[in-house]
Amino acid sequence: MTHSLQIAVVGAGVIGLCNALQLARQGHSVTLYDPAGIGEQCSRGNAGHFATEQVFPLADKALLPRLPMMLLDKLSPLRIDHKYFIKALPWLSRFCLNMLPGRFKRHTRALRALNEAALPAFRQLLQEDFESNISLRGSLLTFEHDRIKEIRAIQHKYQQQGVAVELLDRTQLFALEPGLSRRIHYALYFTEVGHTSDPYQLSQALFEQFTALGGTFVKSEVCAITPQGECSSSPDLAQVKLTTLTQGCRTFDRLVLATGAWSKTLCAQLGYKLPIEAERGYHTMLSVACGLSRPVASAERQFIMTPMQHGLRLAGTVEFAGLNTRPNYERAEMLLTHARAILKDNDTLQQGEHWMGPRPSLPDSLPVIGQAPHHPSIYFALGHQHLGLTQAAITSELIAQCIANQPTTLDIGPYSIARFQ
Repeated sequence: MTHSLQIAVVGAGVIGLCNALQLARQGHSVTLYDPAGIGEQCSRGNAGHFATEQVFPLADKALLPRLPMMLLDKLSPLRIDHKYFIKALPWLSRFCLNMLPGRFKRHTRALRALNEAALPAFRQLLQEDFESNISLRGSLLTFEHDRIKEIRAIQHKYQQQGVAVELLDRTQLFALEPGLSRRIHYALYFTEVGHTSDPYQLSQALFEQFTALGGTFVKSEVCAITPQGECSSSPDLAQVKLTTLTQGCRTFDRLVLATGAWSKTLCAQLGYKLPIEAERGYHTMLSVACGLSRPVASAERQFIMTPMQHGLRLAGTVEFAGLNTRPNYERAEMLLTHARAILKDNDTLQQGEHWMGPRPSLPDSLPVIGQAPHHPSIYFALGHQHLGLTQAAITSELIAQCIANQPTTLDIGPYSIARFQ
């Protein structure tokens, strides 16, 4: 960076917050916009799991034979609203195409690159706030069956991608997490995974550091983004005009779009296609943490339990029903059935607070990171699906390097929005 820029960051979820803080640290004058407030969408209700082990795209051909039963089972992790199916079909078709072996391998490499850099990037970004917001106790993937060859094959699949994972038998597992049910036979222990006991507090910590550096927050919806000076002989003279519902217009040198599941309309204004779906996730909060000390996921039930500051968060469902459809809290309630099955002391567990949030999911499971191909003043940081919390800090590092015209830590080619044009 050679001089300070006026930069707008649109979206105050964890992705936008990390970008705002990263850019303010570099001496830029940053204004953050969001109509809902700080960390009020998926960044508030996510599972709190820094899922660096999840290097495999969701578009996996192994999913196909399981789909019919999943869609018929009320306790399934997947639901597609029958009223929304036709609208979701183009996305689902592209999702299936990404199961082709060549694409799957290519997208795995791209996810792995981001995830390997994720926690080091958070440590550097949070600095003194890292230890108080992120615990590095690993996570568990439990198995209720005892088919050890299958479990070892899954372990080997992760190890081939450089993921640190140990196989635990029942004795080892219950020594680590005595609150789990005896119906569990084995677990994979991902030793280099982290979690936060309060995702909302993490967002607030990022915001406090941002404002301490002079950053500004505007609680307003951005309704229009208009590039300025794009035809200038010098790309450095390009700017962007931002129009909000309540604050009128303002011109910036650069703009970072981090609007998650709400990104399609603004991208379309700029002439970019974005095949994004609101992949709705639910959680339910139990008032007690049940003695767990790290995230515990179930291989069979496809959900996760994370110990939080105020109890145990059950999460992990997927629902395709559109961005604005009313929540179906039966999706949250059924998580308690799964928790009772794999927790030892389950008699007193009661339904708690329910929540729903839309994950911004693209059909290849990769985010969009980098400069807009035809607008040098605009940058994208969106579409992180289930890994927004995990990849937030490394995304902000890459965006800051792009804006400073520096070489990026990773090859960001696979994440360009150009792949959808």
